[in-house]
Amino acid sequence: MPDTPQTPLLDQVHIPADLKRFSDAQLHQIADELRAETVSAVSVTGGHLGAGLGVVELTVALHAVFDTPRDKLIWDVGHQCYPHKILTGRRERIRTLRTKGGLSGFTKRSESPYDPFGAAHSSTSISAALGFAVARDLGGNIESGLGDAIAVIGDGSMSAGMAFEAMNNAGHLKKRLFVILNDNEMSIAPPVGALSSYLSRLYAEEPFQDLKAAAKGAVSLLPGPFREGAKRAKDMLKGMAVGGTLFEELGFSYIGPIDGHDLNQLLPVLRTVKARATGPILIHVITKKGKGYAPAEQARDRGHATAKFDVVTGKQKKTPSNAPSYTRVFADALLDQAARDDKIVAVTAAMPDGTGLNLFAERYPSRCFDVGIAEQHGVTFSAALAAGGMKPFCAIYSTFLQRGYDQVVHDVAIQRLPVRFAIDRAGLVGADGATHAGAFDVAFMANLPGMVVMAAADEAELVHMVATAAAHDDGPIAFRFPRGEGAGVTMPERGEPLEIGKGRMIQQGKRVAILSFGTRLSEVIKAAEALSARGITPTVADARFAKPLDRDLILGLAADHEALITIEEGAIGGFGSHVAQLLAEEGVFDTGLKYRSMVLPDTFIDQASPEDMYTTAGMNAADIETKVLDVLNIAHIGEKRA
Repeated sequence: MPDTPQTPLLDQVHIPADLKRFSDAQLHQIADELRAETVSAVSVTGGHLGAGLGVVELTVALHAVFDTPRDKLIWDVGHQCYPHKILTGRRERIRTLRTKGGLSGFTKRSESPYDPFGAAHSSTSISAALGFAVARDLGGNIESGLGDAIAVIGDGSMSAGMAFEAMNNAGHLKKRLFVILNDNEMSIAPPVGALSSYLSRLYAEEPFQDLKAAAKGAVSLLPGPFREGAKRAKDMLKGMAVGGTLFEELGFSYIGPIDGHDLNQLLPVLRTVKARATGPILIHVITKKGKGYAPAEQARDRGHATAKFDVVTGKQKKTPSNAPSYTRVFADALLDQAARDDKIVAVTAAMPDGTGLNLFAERYPSRCFDVGIAEQHGVTFSAALAAGGMKPFCAIYSTFLQRGYDQVVHDVAIQRLPVRFAIDRAGLVGADGATHAGAFDVAFMANLPGMVVMAAADEAELVHMVATAAAHDDGPIAFRFPRGEGAGVTMPERGEPLEIGKGRMIQQGKRVAILSFGTRLSEVIKAAEALSARGITPTVADARFAKPLDRDLILGLAADHEALITIEEGAIGGFGSHVAQLLAEEGVFDTGLKYRSMVLPDTFIDQASPEDMYTTAGMNAADIETKVLDVLNIAHIGEKRA
């Protein structure tokens, strides 16, 4: 383990209440020590670095002023919470971040009372804070006590409609509530849209405001004799500057923008609003992602997500690989299709780098659209692009596509519009844990009439599925692929459209057939080799499609084998359920076929390496081998189980 930084004052902070014993000058030093400790910890584990570094001073100020955990501090998105975890009794475990059995990389209710609300997806904090505020006023949870509710939301997260729905409701209810807008002009990628431009104008046209100037945006907090004059001054200023009018129209008193790295501004503003606020307050704080660590500040993404790294140089310790990532394969295949079809356009929701569409944007800037953290809008926008004669590829992570499901149903599927859904991060994803696992997309996509659902078994198959989607104009189509590196297979020069609803045979055997859907095929092949060594040679097939099913392939496998096993990187209700429905309708179970379905277990699996997660899920080669032996009632060669 690298040398840990010297942190004499931070060493005295075990819970946030300890901060109240220190002077403001000492809190400055604690912030510096907290930043050093955060950098040191993430260098060991990897993780989300830049966001946490940007809120170090804000974290210290909030915990020094408010009374957590009685006051509910809600981080949005939770990846900025590492400094918060260090201050809230978890410092001894901070170097277990995002590892098996260690701390979550996000806020998590079951982990600490200082995490009142889990947040790994964005834009939920204001809704949650308002819920806590209403519960407080209605007398809920009296035993533990409910105090103030404070939401810390990034400017990128504010682009999502849910944030404005919550602000609209909060302004109507007029509950005492604090929203800290953490404006670092960068979420995962540079933020886009009118809101970003609005915040930029606030930053450019309004100076950082000290406590006196801050009162301009919170007239109601001033002592009585000063209110009328301040109100007249504020009304005059509205005609000359942008101010916080947007937020005030939603019912919030607006303060800011203020320097989020200056405790001399943060502490008095927070103390004032805590002492005087009666309704909802929005405090606009300007921060810099990656602040105080030069390699993060200089990185294009400000050190958003890093592997383990050298603290001195910032150089990441990534394991080299000869196989390309699935995301890069998708991006290259889409570029190849787009070069030959100018109707192809690409849509993503604030994840251009993560989905590979940054490459598409560089080549075809007028045909690539980053809609911000707004998956619902992205799906409906894609639907209308399709209705308008374009060929949209809507590239959204599996776990984020959940947020746009109503639009997938109502705006895409019912209207049978040919939107191409590129679903990245399918299956278990590792260190981000359950919140980012792509477990449910097969189930929620394949139950929609007219939807075509594919899963790539390897990177070569992914290239063909991109070509298949590009050529498919008869309704919506989706293809899923995992995070990480491919299998290292030989790549085709160009993708060729697959026949819709047709799988492929991998090897012919007898007694038992294993039908794989997705990248577990490599584990199936390993299991088949182990079984062959036992004298049992299974048939192996790649389904390719969960919808429509390859009826001929499935019914043929059922007719020619004692047992049929399906395997997929998805939850109950997906591919295996559709196969079972087909077998039941065709009366196959009446013939005595033994059918088993291997799916992700009916539980949320915590963070670990993907390999460990699939071991926990019971979906590796050894598990598949055991499943075959069990279904055939074989303990070992030549002996049947009792």
